[in-house]
Amino acid sequence: MVTLAIACESGTYKGVFVHGVLSAFEKYKLYANAYGAASSSTLPTACAVIGKAREIGVDYWCEAIDAQKLNKSNMSHVVIRSIKKYSPLLRKNLFLLSNPRLIIAASAVITNSAAQTTQSKDARRLGRKLLISSQRGDLSWVRENLETHYFDTHDAEGKYKLNSDNLEEVAYASTRMLHAWDIPAWIDKKPYIDASYTCSCPTLKLADLGFSHIITVATEPGDTYTNIFQNQKIPNHWRDSKISFIKPSLNLKDIGVSREEQLRF
Repeated sequence: MVTLAIACESGTYKGVFVHGVLSAFEKYKLYANAYGAASSSTLPTACAVIGKAREIGVDYWCEAIDAQKLNKSNMSHVVIRSIKKYSPLLRKNLFLLSNPRLIIAASAVITNSAAQTTQSKDARRLGRKLLISSQRGDLSWVRENLETHYFDTHDAEGKYKLNSDNLEEVAYASTRMLHAWDIPAWIDKKPYIDASYTCSCPTLKLADLGFSHIITVATEPGDTYTNIFQNQKIPNHWRDSKISFIKPSLNLKDIGVSREEQLRF
């Protein structure tokens, strides 16, 4: 039996492309058995799970841009505002047994020294260093201090169960890039930061779970990678899973936007 999963890539405001694709799927009644999300794709993907991607629409992104103008570079308040607005809808509908499975990635901080930095005023400095490291493909800090956790509505063991109690914490933690998000992220009193440092798109996780066909909705043309350090490409096949890609046709760097600027906001 063919099982379909949809994996959605991070990308801050480039996530509007993911939202558009999910809305088109919804319009033509293409639904998956499971959805995976990371960072900026988290809330739009959760809305797609409950069939509300089109209803939320582009207003979601326009509201975020307006909020950012008010809060200048502090994206924490922008993201928290969006989560507070849409979480009542998601809490009411997301956890029904009839809904598809949803997996949200986040980066767990696993060392005390890293926790002290990421959850303090020194986080912005570290975040800027990691942006530079990402351009160089230097994963040394990440390998020492982070690991990916996948919060799952269908987690039978309950270790990383996604539920109505932790939805807001998980949604915020998955989006918290250190360079522009001032408010620390915690899930069950444990420190977390943005999924993209370890998992920009949970395609391979969905493949490991056994879904036979995975549609990966990317936010950039060209190759799609497992994290912002671009050390591993997502292939067309993984284990027994076929992987298809939907990508934008325009590369922002072709119109003069640097990769650092793309990661900044």
